[in-house]
Amino acid sequence: MSSTPPPKPSSSEDIVAQKYDRCLADLLVKSGIGFSIGVVASVILFRRRAWPIALSTGFGAGAAYADCDRSFNPARIAGVRVVEHPPAESK
Repeated sequence: MSSTPPPKPSSSEDIVAQKYDRCLADLLVKSGIGFSIGVVASVILFRRRAWPIALSTGFGAGAAYADCDRSFNPARIAGVRVVEHPPAESK
């Protein structure tokens, strides 16, 4: 029987890189969805104008930005309180 080695703790650089990767993927997905909704709305409702495409793409990018901001700064999440621990006493 071979045993698997214990998982290595993630470094802070890896954690930040994973957050950036998630933010970039979220930006691409939400902007793409906004773009596609804008194209459909432009063709069906607004006689092929360009502003619905730009507006909905901007909404998608803004939603992705807000999610990314919350992942990097958890104090911005509604209902979350950040409490600092008192410094440890040295003996």
